[in-house]
Amino acid sequence: MVATSIQRACFATLITAESLLPGLAVFSHSLLRSDYASAYPLVVMVTPKLSQRGRTAIEQMGCIIRDVSPIYAPPTHNGESVLAYAHFSEVWTKLRAFDLTEYDKVVLVDSDMLVRRNMDELFDLPETFWEAKKIAATFACTCNPRKMGTYPANWIPENCGFRLQTRNTLNVTNNTTRLGTSAPETHNLLNSGLVVLTPDAQVMEMIVHKISTDAGVNDYRFPDQDFLADLHKGRWHILPWTYNALKPLRYCQSEMWVDEEVKNVHYIIDKPWLSGPPPPSSADFVTHSWWWEAYRSLQASTRSNLLMELWTELIEKNVSE
Repeated sequence: MVATSIQRACFATLITAESLLPGLAVFSHSLLRSDYASAYPLVVMVTPKLSQRGRTAIEQMGCIIRDVSPIYAPPTHNGESVLAYAHFSEVWTKLRAFDLTEYDKVVLVDSDMLVRRNMDELFDLPETFWEAKKIAATFACTCNPRKMGTYPANWIPENCGFRLQTRNTLNVTNNTTRLGTSAPETHNLLNSGLVVLTPDAQVMEMIVHKISTDAGVNDYRFPDQDFLADLHKGRWHILPWTYNALKPLRYCQSEMWVDEEVKNVHYIIDKPWLSGPPPPSSADFVTHSWWWEAYRSLQASTRSNLLMELWTELIEKNVSE
């Protein structure tokens, strides 16, 4: 797809630490320089704590750096947290994507992803979608195959929204996935690994105010995505699973998953660069092998256009071989 000159649009992600750069290196290359590269730029939102060499590496990857201020929830009364993972305390800042008002359309993505097919059609949702300032996202997978104790009790396979999707629900603009009146509450949950949105300064101001003043936000286990799901309950556009193909879906919802249909795989939980090359017995063998194949190819060719010193210090040293 060729981006028109009048379409001000971008992909955007958040990087807060050097340890996240291996994921960004592979993701940005797959998005910007692969055979299925996007016509749109990747804006990387960075916070003040990211090192200067980290910023330099991001620029050498061909990304646009955007400085943003962190967003934090207010402290809890008892000092305890219900977050599913401790590092989720930083993900509120992802919502700074609503502040990218130099663009008309933004696809917010996580950097622990791998693009396998072009997905620029996400910017071609109907004008009514953009005018209404809706968001689009995929369901949250509530299968919880690892039986994580920090996940809600109603996160079971029977309540997973992806059970509604089949190979017949892959059209991004005319998705036939619909929620019934008796649908479980979990069907209202989204995964914020990929969110299509319209930047808006007033919306951004409202979001920051609510997060910083409403102690109720501390009840969210998955902060930014639970917040967005509540804010847009009953209004968000359900995307096909292929745009945010959560890797556990390959075995949790195997009747839906087709390898060749995946546009963008999302490496939630265990990261392939931290867990090392997968053994054939691993449930994630196929999806993690995709990442390692992309990494090896990048390592043997352009190294994301990074100077060797930066590649060695920021990428290779943060990858578990």
